[in-house]
Amino acid sequence: MKAMLLRRLGPFQRNPASLELVEAPAPAPQEREVLIRVSACGVCHTELDEIEGRTPPPILPVIPGHQVVGRVEANGPGAARFAPGTRVGVGWIFSACGRCRYCRSGQENLCAEFRATGRDANGGYAEYMTANEDFAYPIPEVFSDADAAPLLCAGAIGYRSLRLTGLVNG
Repeated sequence: MKAMLLRRLGPFQRNPASLELVEAPAPAPQEREVLIRVSACGVCHTELDEIEGRTPPPILPVIPGHQVVGRVEANGPGAARFAPGTRVGVGWIFSACGRCRYCRSGQENLCAEFRATGRDANGGYAEYMTANEDFAYPIPEVFSDADAAPLLCAGAIGYRSLRLTGLVNG
């Protein structure tokens, strides 16, 4: 598969070829993961922060990208939430423990075992990626792939912020 690989960090002025187009083996879905054929991946400012080293990935190389839309190609062991062919989206959360108080309260981003898509695990700047089925979401047909991708980060953050204000109509 083709993928954009981040091998080294640094400011774009000194590292203009931060991402390298490579041929890589397609990933195999692990326990409770789905294999996704990527059709669109948004570009978030977080990727710029990763590439330039402000929020560095813990390991390199890594495939960035956390605003992913695609179709499920296969299910790993124990994954049954999505049938092959289902259109799904994947955002920032790649995985979390599912057991701690943060996970049980819907605050998986605070989990000590939190892993980020495209930073702690390979993301969507590739033809294929894997994702934990708990953090893949069905995408309504009303959205094109390109329109849906940014909603998986910027859209989700804006919606959550608005919801947390407690704003009511009127």
